[in-house]
Amino acid sequence: QVHLVQSGGGLVQPGGSLSLSCAVSGRTFSGGVVAWFRQPPGKEREYVACIRSGGHTYYDDSVKGRFTMSRDNAKITSYLQMNSLKLEDTAVYYCAVGNVILSQIRRSESYNTWGQGTQVTVSS
Repeated sequence: QVHLVQSGGGLVQPGGSLSLSCAVSGRTFSGGVVAWFRQPPGKEREYVACIRSGGHTYYDDSVKGRFTMSRDNAKITSYLQMNSLKLEDTAVYYCAVGNVILSQIRRSESYNTWGQGTQVTVSS
């Protein structure tokens, strides 16, 4: 069974940077998709980015050019580097994994394992 443990996040001023990590434990997860979602206060969970096993990344337009997702060579940890943060990036961020086809990567229902969530607050 796969378990995800998130770390990182916190409080930052607009324009600042934060990073998140998502460590996979239980077994090596090398063949699927790792994704990040976020849930802003009072809103639904929304897709942020994902990375497929071959390393291709796909970003929501709202974070494209500011966020960078990566995964390490052993494919046991995924990272989300967030730069030029905006007030609207404030949310609880979740990582998720699953064997997801490309057309379904933006749907939270496609992922079967989730991290515990971590708060990211952008505030002046």
